[in-house]
Amino acid sequence: MEPILLYGFPSGSSMGLVAAFEHVGQPYRLCRVDMLTEMKNDTYARLNGRQETPVLITDEGRVLTETMAIAAWLEARDTTRRISFDRRSPEADRMHQLMAFVNTGFTAAFTPLWAAFEMETAKPETLAVLRDFGRASVALRHAQLEALIGDTPFLVGDRLTLADTTLIGVARWAEFHEAVDGNAYPRLAALRRRIEAESVVQYALAIEDGEKPAGSGACLGQVPLTDVIKRFAA
Repeated sequence: MEPILLYGFPSGSSMGLVAAFEHVGQPYRLCRVDMLTEMKNDTYARLNGRQETPVLITDEGRVLTETMAIAAWLEARDTTRRISFDRRSPEADRMHQLMAFVNTGFTAAFTPLWAAFEMETAKPETLAVLRDFGRASVALRHAQLEALIGDTPFLVGDRLTLADTTLIGVARWAEFHEAVDGNAYPRLAALRRRIEAESVVQYALAIEDGEKPAGSGACLGQVPLTDVIKRFAA
């Protein structure tokens, strides 16, 4: 069977994984998950107990969760090195370093802002504390990432890699939460523009919006979430 990637919308971090699968060009399927209405329930928890996306159903029918684990699974199958490098190379080390930073400190900085966004009955002073702390954390991580960006067109060299696709799904949260002024980080702003201009990222954004772009033909279609749960949930 083809692997099935469960991706979240709106503005899911998993958008970058859709772009990565499309760039590798091997057959895969997708499953669209509304993160606001379809995740936070016991039925979905049978698939992923943390009630999150992304989730990968591998070509062997195993359930694999967490962005870094799914990226590693895809990297191992990227035999033509479209989005990765020889694992013993300095480029691979830098790619893994940047992916780890984005997936930990950079992504986690938004947690207070998401908490405030999801709270329906919190006191105004509680929301204010969360938002102030969140914006300060996001600003710090943006400054750290700005310092890590080199002079190459993409995070690692002159082509799109897993480091870039890991970043792009999360970086747009800064605008969603009005957390920082993007112009204060010119290297990151320019990098994001280059990543977002890539055809596979444009494809992933269209998929996220519910459109049906042509793509490369590697995606063999969408699988309904109910079918995935019925077949693969514990």
